[in-house]
Amino acid sequence: MKRLDLILGAAALLAALIAAPVSVNAQEDGNRDEFGNIVRGPYETNSFGDNWFVGIGGGINVFLNEGFDAKIGPSLDVNFGKWFTPSVGMRIGYQGLNAQTWSDAATVLGPKLDKDKGKYAEKFGYMYIHGDFLWNISNALSGYKETRFWNFVPYLHAGFFRSYDVEGDDFSNNELAVGAGLLHNLRVTDRLDVIIDMRATVMNGQIHGSSGAAVLPSVTAGVAFDLGWPNFVRTATILGAVEAANLEKTAILETAIVALEAANASLEAENVNLKKKNSDLNKKVKTLEAEEKTVEAAYEDMSPITVYFAIGKTVLDDKELKHLEFYTKNIIEKVEKGSKVEINLMGSADSNTGTPKRNKYLSEARGKYIMDLLTKTYGISPDRISVKSEVVKAAAKPDLSRAVIISF
Repeated sequence: MKRLDLILGAAALLAALIAAPVSVNAQEDGNRDEFGNIVRGPYETNSFGDNWFVGIGGGINVFLNEGFDAKIGPSLDVNFGKWFTPSVGMRIGYQGLNAQTWSDAATVLGPKLDKDKGKYAEKFGYMYIHGDFLWNISNALSGYKETRFWNFVPYLHAGFFRSYDVEGDDFSNNELAVGAGLLHNLRVTDRLDVIIDMRATVMNGQIHGSSGAAVLPSVTAGVAFDLGWPNFVRTATILGAVEAANLEKTAILETAIVALEAANASLEAENVNLKKKNSDLNKKVKTLEAEEKTVEAAYEDMSPITVYFAIGKTVLDDKELKHLEFYTKNIIEKVEKGSKVEINLMGSADSNTGTPKRNKYLSEARGKYIMDLLTKTYGISPDRISVKSEVVKAAAKPDLSRAVIISF
């Protein structure tokens, strides 16, 4: 029952201490705006070398374990850490010296009877290496204030707890330990604080050869020294300077935006005009393609054109030249300019007169002659003309076989 009362009393004290910063810090006005509202971050990220601290302190501890009576022992604290924001920090630390209890029976750690007390006094050395997660509740709830006198910092901790006999007996044990604490930072100067550290550490009772859970409450007092730059800069406090420095750049950018908007409007208008021209060109292309298909179809259905040569001749007389000129200017040139229709020339000769060799020559020469007239005289592309030749055998009307047939 005595042990339960002690634990409940410690819990009530811890709750009161945690609640205290809200009422205390609410009275401060160094971190409020003209409307009385608390001014908070964001804050500039501190550099790696800023906001470090080292602390050292000494005090007392009470080792609590079921079946043992409490006895006060000495404690030493050494810590090293860093604040990452005004509210959040971390540290690593050492706590040690020795812990003591009263036992009803002799143990390895307490073999001698205290006749006045009627109990055996246990004493063992300990070393607790721990890491702490710090939360500055004053800055978190009441806003960051460099000149605040009293900052309350609750924290959670965990680490490695080692016990050992200080009387020379062969005893030691290692356990993992966890707990919570409340750190009081009392500002003296920008770089010096008085600290009061209240911590409760929970571990296995085997740490001193017993069972169940053991608790080590401790209170230490000392000093902490700030290393590097010790404060934080609220981002809002530098916005005015940044805005002033960028005022000229902002004006230039605004002018550039207006110019870009005007240029964009001009480009949009030009784009509309180009789209219209493109649409008109597409319509023209479709019209030309339709006309070309119509021309091709018309010439595919057209009867071949024929020019005639006198017997044994490879050139046309004046009459047939006039015929060819008429055909060329009114039909063939339109084929050349208006479509992709090819022009086929078939030079021929009859077999009723002359030798086969002579007739073969005549048919080829007549086709070549017409091709030369079309390309050299009338400027038709030779790539569009194909020339063939034949000798017509046993023609009923030989004079009609001495010709060049032009087809499409």
